[in-house]
Amino acid sequence: MSMKTLSIRLSDELAGDIEAEALKRKISKSDVIRERLTRARSHGPGNAVLDEIGDVIGSVDGLPSDLSTNMKKYLKAGYGRKRPR
Repeated sequence: MSMKTLSIRLSDELAGDIEAEALKRKISKSDVIRERLTRARSHGPGNAVLDEIGDVIGSVDGLPSDLSTNMKKYLKAGYGRKRPR
């Protein structure tokens, strides 16, 4: 596989994060950047929110298994109705 060289400017904070990860993992900074870019590309832009909240999805015990399909049944606060202001 041939590779091209690309020059970019990074904030001091981001450059420090990349350098720290490279030192910790004993790989090059270029490898860290390539991995991050590949990971971002494979996740796509629509999954960023899921990446952020993925650790809490399904973490609440005791909820009904059909809550997502029967919200009106379980939400007694008038789901979907306009409330007076």
